[in-house]
Amino acid sequence: MQNQELSVVVLDSDSKAAKEGAALVRFLGYPAYTATDEQSFRAKIDEIPSVVAVFVAADPGYELLDCVLRVAKEKSLKCGCCLTVGKGVSETLPAVYKSRIQAVVPEKVSYRELLKMLQEAVLFFKSGGSTGGESSALLYRNLVGGSRATSNVHQLIRQVASTEASVLVTGESGTGKEVVARCIHSLSSRRDHPFVPINCGAIPAELLESELFGHEKGAFTGAITSRQGRFEIAEGGTLFLDEIGDMPLDMQVKLLRVLQELTFERVGSHKSIRSNVRIVAATHRDLEQLVAEGKFRLDLFYRLNVFPIEIAPISKRLEDIPLLVEFYINKLELEQRNSLRLSECALACLARYSWPGNVRELFNLLERLAILFPEKLIMWSDLPDKFRPNQELFVESFDDSTDGPGPAEGRGAELPLDGLDLRPHLADIERSLMTQALMQSEWVVARAAKLLNLQRTTLVEKMRKFEIQRPQEVTNY
Repeated sequence: MQNQELSVVVLDSDSKAAKEGAALVRFLGYPAYTATDEQSFRAKIDEIPSVVAVFVAADPGYELLDCVLRVAKEKSLKCGCCLTVGKGVSETLPAVYKSRIQAVVPEKVSYRELLKMLQEAVLFFKSGGSTGGESSALLYRNLVGGSRATSNVHQLIRQVASTEASVLVTGESGTGKEVVARCIHSLSSRRDHPFVPINCGAIPAELLESELFGHEKGAFTGAITSRQGRFEIAEGGTLFLDEIGDMPLDMQVKLLRVLQELTFERVGSHKSIRSNVRIVAATHRDLEQLVAEGKFRLDLFYRLNVFPIEIAPISKRLEDIPLLVEFYINKLELEQRNSLRLSECALACLARYSWPGNVRELFNLLERLAILFPEKLIMWSDLPDKFRPNQELFVESFDDSTDGPGPAEGRGAELPLDGLDLRPHLADIERSLMTQALMQSEWVVARAAKLLNLQRTTLVEKMRKFEIQRPQEVTNY
């Protein structure tokens, strides 16, 4: 889903290094420009309409990075910021910068790693992110979407992350409640301590107390050793209580006591242990209705519901679907699993579906399609029946060239009388066509991939396989 209008700026006080970095970005199909100081950077930002990413070189005092963040905030830029590090520069960033940049680019970065950063920058840009906001890069990298509902969730996460307030995340199954909880933890002062999740509905009631608070040796049959509970493991960090609405009433009483007194005892022990954890709870159930039915304690509900965050189902934010699809396709490619592409008609059809399983159902569908139709353009007709109920609304156009005679019908290659070795013969043809496409597109991989009807990452892998290199190619960023 390449967009040639989305550009990249490489900021480096070393003009030669800036040009080499820009050449590498162009090689992956993105227009790239260079700047060497704040003045030239500001000039480029004013000159270029759509900057999707800024690659800024790390200097000892991070002055260039401060410059980018300052300009981005002043001009409300929607671009990702990537910090490039060279020899003698540590990749360990000061904490103040960690949530303000999209990625750290090591000295020897692979094409795949760099392409991942660029693809994330595109998603960040399309989602309406802002480098000026301290938490924007992390949020848009993990919670994809540009709808008003998703932006509201981003805002709520920013507001509550820096506090110690308990958070209650609600929403239908598959909407990404744990993703929200992890974002809150990553943006909080507890980010360097554990994030410990536990599903309160998946653990039998008789074992839940031991899972939460731990137990001493001999506390019950089978307790052959002492064991820490989730509260101890999460000390100093965040405890995520998923499906809190399924917690038994007797455990709700014990949890409430911990939240009130900040102490607990292991099962089989009378020794109190101090607790310093932040609680983020989540449920797909209506807790107020459960309170009315006597199935959930009102006092615990008030303890947990200090700062509620509701995640809208995907059916109420259908404009997020193209970004979610692009995000997951990029993820499949970068994990070197099967990839896929969707026709506009297929994508439009997905936007009409109700998605009862929400984001989880969407990702499962895309993975299934990638397995069934690897490296193929997914047409509307390839989708399962339930995703295309109104068949008369969708008409797909097919390439007329597919109607012509194929190789077996008289226009293919001829087999020599003495035969041939098919594999190297086909490899030579493939290598030749890829080289021609690259030369015709001035060695811009994205354009060459389009000529060959391949994914950009697939062409890069084939170039490695056949050892096809751009003349005087830059190998290091």
